[in-house]
Amino acid sequence: MGPLVKLVVFVPEGAAVAEVLRALGEAGAGATGRYSWCSYSVRGVGRFLPGAGTHPHIGTPGVMETLDEQRIEVTCERGRARAIAAAVRSVHPYEEVVIDLYPLLDEDEL
Repeated sequence: MGPLVKLVVFVPEGAAVAEVLRALGEAGAGATGRYSWCSYSVRGVGRFLPGAGTHPHIGTPGVMETLDEQRIEVTCERGRARAIAAAVRSVHPYEEVVIDLYPLLDEDEL
């Protein structure tokens, strides 16, 4: 297995969570040893202000929005991260999907 990254994405509560988790698993994210589809989620509150000309999934342009979201975290091989991010974007309901990628250290590097 090559170098790992942590992929984090924020998803509105509801059906979109299951769709994003499915896309992550099918794309190969969350493989840990002999386990697959491993992920971690935590609930939180997202805030955003859609600008002029936007077409938000939730909310109205020019009106501040607050909504319940899940932060979903998975690990994946760095070489697969681009394809996994594309899989997430293909099912994510947001017009602008924010995906954070963090390089991870192997314990041998400490």
